[in-house]
Amino acid sequence: MSIRCHEDSIVRAVQTENTADALIDSWGRAAAAASRVDASLYTNYDVKRGLRDISGKGVLAGLTKIGDVIASDVDAEEFVAASGQLIYRGIDIAHLVEGFTAERRLGFEETCYLLLFGTLPDKDELCRFEERLGAYRVLPKGFVHDAILEMPSNDIMNALARSVLALYAIDSRPDDISISNVLRQSLQLIAAFPALTVYSYQAYLHHFKNKSLVIHSPVLELSTAENILHMLRSDSRYSQLEASVLDLALILHAEHGGGNNSSFTMHVVSSSGTDTYSAVAAALGSLKGPRHGGANIKTVQMLEELKQQVYDWEDDCEIEQYLLRLLNKDAFDRSGLIYGVGHAVYSASDPRALILKKYAETLAKEKGLEDEFRLYAKVEEMAPEIINRKRKMYKGVCANVDFYSGFVYRMLDIPKELFTPLFAISRIVGWCAHRIEELTSGGKIIRPAYKGITPRRKYIALDKR
Repeated sequence: MSIRCHEDSIVRAVQTENTADALIDSWGRAAAAASRVDASLYTNYDVKRGLRDISGKGVLAGLTKIGDVIASDVDAEEFVAASGQLIYRGIDIAHLVEGFTAERRLGFEETCYLLLFGTLPDKDELCRFEERLGAYRVLPKGFVHDAILEMPSNDIMNALARSVLALYAIDSRPDDISISNVLRQSLQLIAAFPALTVYSYQAYLHHFKNKSLVIHSPVLELSTAENILHMLRSDSRYSQLEASVLDLALILHAEHGGGNNSSFTMHVVSSSGTDTYSAVAAALGSLKGPRHGGANIKTVQMLEELKQQVYDWEDDCEIEQYLLRLLNKDAFDRSGLIYGVGHAVYSASDPRALILKKYAETLAKEKGLEDEFRLYAKVEEMAPEIINRKRKMYKGVCANVDFYSGFVYRMLDIPKELFTPLFAISRIVGWCAHRIEELTSGGKIIRPAYKGITPRRKYIALDKR
């Protein structure tokens, strides 16, 4: 082929590509126009958009024995919640954390046992459970190289989902949904998630950032939190406070009722009778969304911009002006949101945020970041009042767990690429408990109704259109 012909073929290829892009853009606009539903129709047909009413209260879609999310305005015959509560198998999360703290020990594994089996273990039961998790932490031979290192991804959540689906291929009974087999698969996934996550991140660094590859095998005797820090850091060193704070974060994120997006996804997908790996991959896809698991990253990035644009961190007026700019879509990502503030259920307080705040303050003192912690606390205090003053609210707003979790992860030197995957390492426990509950108690495929609103019309022959 002559040079001129070669050049002409390149030009035609570029023109074809540009034409294809323009065509796709045009089709995209047409698809969007054909799919957009007028928001007023939801009111006309009394449809609870997002399965929530105007006050934010969720439509009752199921029953669960695993977790309960209680708003601050709950009234009951025997009890009125003064603030938001999170209940794990009947135990207030605040009491659970207080118990672990008083006994000066890590509690994530014990929380796993509680959520899966409905009761706290005794010493022997906990020992056997931790030993089984330890044995399951070791990934199958060749899996790290073939399924993770040889197929790096620039998004760790996608890499994690792919690894989960790859584990299906080497399971001798992947489609057996008997409870004993699902429990075995669940324990293996809970134990494997830290290594799958950290190795996926290291593969990303090596392939996309040209960093040296450092792989530490999990230590079977270490807890989940300790193993994460051990595998993530090149020198494997961490303080006991760091391990305790990470353990606490895992406990607080392990479960949040059946109605949160990813756990509801687990219920919906499990109700079809599919395998555990497909169900977990679906839940991971849900959690990846910035409206669900990715909010902690947005909070940290928002506060980073605030730190740059607010000259005096002690000046309430200066901070208020920045928060108003956020609400007016004139700062950060122009979304009009103050990330980390507001929750679908909690209005007066998110119990997870209250607990994590205390530990964040302790860790900030150890890291020399007291000024930054005070800034976070000041924004937490001011934002709800400013939001209520600026917008019509049907319920109160408060800081949620995302407000402090990203700050805590950053103090632990955990990269932002792992913020949402850390959420997954924790929430896999709740997902598996909900899957077992759905398989045990469901019986019907979950299929809510959608009302068709397109006017009827007749078919027109192709040559007459």
